[in-house]
Amino acid sequence: MDLRQLRYFVAVAEELHFGRAALRAGIAQPPLTQQIQKLEAQLGCILLVRGRKTTLTQAGTILLDHAKRILRQADEAADATRRAGRGESGRLIVGAPPSIMLSALPAIIRKYRKLYPAVEFALRELSTSAIERALASGEVDLGFLREAAPPAPLAAQLVFEEPVVVALPSAHPLARMKELKLHALRQEPFVFFPRQLGPAFHDKLTAFCADAGFAPNIVQEATQWQSIICLVEAGMGISLAPGCVRRFRWKGVVYRPLKGLTTGVSVCWRPEAPSATAAAFLKLARAEFR
Repeated sequence: MDLRQLRYFVAVAEELHFGRAALRAGIAQPPLTQQIQKLEAQLGCILLVRGRKTTLTQAGTILLDHAKRILRQADEAADATRRAGRGESGRLIVGAPPSIMLSALPAIIRKYRKLYPAVEFALRELSTSAIERALASGEVDLGFLREAAPPAPLAAQLVFEEPVVVALPSAHPLARMKELKLHALRQEPFVFFPRQLGPAFHDKLTAFCADAGFAPNIVQEATQWQSIICLVEAGMGISLAPGCVRRFRWKGVVYRPLKGLTTGVSVCWRPEAPSATAAAFLKLARAEFR
């Protein structure tokens, strides 16, 4: 048996008329009759009693019940496959460092989940270094990396850039200035994140300082940007940060731009073509970040 034969049989069994069944199936009556005869020969039993009125045999009644279920399952399988191919179902795991959660990413996730409600979506908040490892091992499908050039064979594309800012206690003398140059910070104590969490971004910030003629005096480290900004508010020091941290609006902290200094964020995936769910998320992310 094949699905075509079953569709022809169901048409005849429901219409109980070969002419109407042929019209419904979109073929001429003689080949329809031949397919039913072939099906009966394969099964070794009579399915339909032909006469002035076509009727189903007991075997035909049993086959009709099974055939409708098989065809329904086949249609559901085809539909599910097409939806998966369009990225409308399946699973997607995205890795992002905490700072990226202060960007447009939450809005992108909200829009993606609205557009693709059948996709099982999960976000893993990880450091840049951990995301690189998770991508390589297949634990995440897509990963957002700040400044990092992913190791081969990972593929990457820059999705947005943002300014680097300095976070200062609001009572700091430099807080009165609208814009700062980096060399003005050379005597200041700094609060930084540990290098192992994001070596590329850490090195870029220290390289900015080196270009300005000094090495930052790091007196305190913290693993989360919220903690870093809290420590700035507490007077532990100042910090260099991506512009997205300006979403932390506290009375005791001010942010000042540093002219010409920016940081980039890339989205990365394994070298094989991304899944349909990942491709749909990528398309949406590119549009929203742009």
